[in-house]
Amino acid sequence: MPKRKQPNSYRLCLLSRLIKTLVDTRDDNEVKGLMWATAYGFFIMFSYYILRAVRDEISSADRGNLQVLWTAVFFVMMVAVPLYSAITSRWSRSVFVPLCNRFFIACLIGFWLALMFLPESSRAWIDRTFYVWTSVFALFVVTVFWGLLADCFSNAQARRLFGFIAVGSSVGGIAGSSVTAILAESVPTFSLLLIACVPLEIASWCARVLHQRFATGDVQGEGESARPIEGNAWSGMKEVFSSPYLLGIAAFIALMTFASTMLYFQQAHLVADAFSDRGERTSFYAIVDIVVNVLTIVCQVWLSAHIIRWLGVGVALALVPALIAFGFVALGLYPTLAVLVVIQVLYRAGRYGFTKPAREILWTVLNRQSKYKAKPFLDAAVYRGGDLVSGWMYHGMALVGLSIGAIALVAAPVAAVWAILGLRLGLAQETLADATPPAP
Repeated sequence: MPKRKQPNSYRLCLLSRLIKTLVDTRDDNEVKGLMWATAYGFFIMFSYYILRAVRDEISSADRGNLQVLWTAVFFVMMVAVPLYSAITSRWSRSVFVPLCNRFFIACLIGFWLALMFLPESSRAWIDRTFYVWTSVFALFVVTVFWGLLADCFSNAQARRLFGFIAVGSSVGGIAGSSVTAILAESVPTFSLLLIACVPLEIASWCARVLHQRFATGDVQGEGESARPIEGNAWSGMKEVFSSPYLLGIAAFIALMTFASTMLYFQQAHLVADAFSDRGERTSFYAIVDIVVNVLTIVCQVWLSAHIIRWLGVGVALALVPALIAFGFVALGLYPTLAVLVVIQVLYRAGRYGFTKPAREILWTVLNRQSKYKAKPFLDAAVYRGGDLVSGWMYHGMALVGLSIGAIALVAAPVAAVWAILGLRLGLAQETLADATPPAP
């Protein structure tokens, strides 16, 4: 028996040493917490990216109804957020985090059954329902993931560790996108839904271990992580409107969704014109996802943590908005699929590589109620509300005759305002962090 344990222990020791050369960790317990958090992110994004290309292909196939679908997403969110908030008030995070993931697993099995046994004539409505569901799924599982991390790691730890944890998520995205790119043209789409259930269940176990062993944050008291979150279903919404800091985060998310929506709608139209086959479109989207995640890893491993440490959270938040402002100008002058793909790849890689870790650091200086109640409201309802408004804005601009290039030029100054807000939020975060007692 000792002979079997020794190689495993040796490999773990080597892995720990490798991580310590890449990340500024302070002790072995922090390394273990980092590893479990990274694995959790890997499996969450593995599952999501199997489904993402399927969802995006539906956006091209049904592009005339995109703004309607996003309206449906918003109203589903307005029901889901208070329901989730009520669950967090009743159970501890050790219950509601796995419960959330397993609810989505049950939904995936339900979609598979519908695609298998319902008639072909119902396929269009199954696609639309799946599109709405996937949009809700994407925000909820990621919000729950980062909320748990903000609860387990302190602000100082987040600055050092969140960039590497995000790398695990990006690698998971590459794995999921690769599975879809390889299988999309050779197996039925509904087979991918069952495959996505496996990493989602593994993620639930990673979250459980992280909760039990690595609650290291400096904003919670002894035994606090085992208790339900205080407040009711509407506490998160009330807290947002009573806090200038949270309102600033809400505005940042709203401007981000505006930029994302403009690119997303433009992409849906240009890709639909370029590819006629649904399998080809799904494969194309998956390949783009792979490129995005590879570039994201480069940002996260070599740039993100250094920029946050040397230049501050505000600069990390402002980099991508400034980039996309110039990108919109380029797209306005040259509105082609090739230009849009370059801008979309750089935008998404920067957003996941710089903006996402920096935006999650904003939450580490807040209390647990903000992390589990205000955060889902902002990341879900405000995010999808921004999608809703921006989607109808795009539709309106297209109806009055604005071309893809003209809409891009309209979006450019909005992205510049987004960059300025990012700088201001970074300064506010620094002020709150200075007022927070350091972790022991």
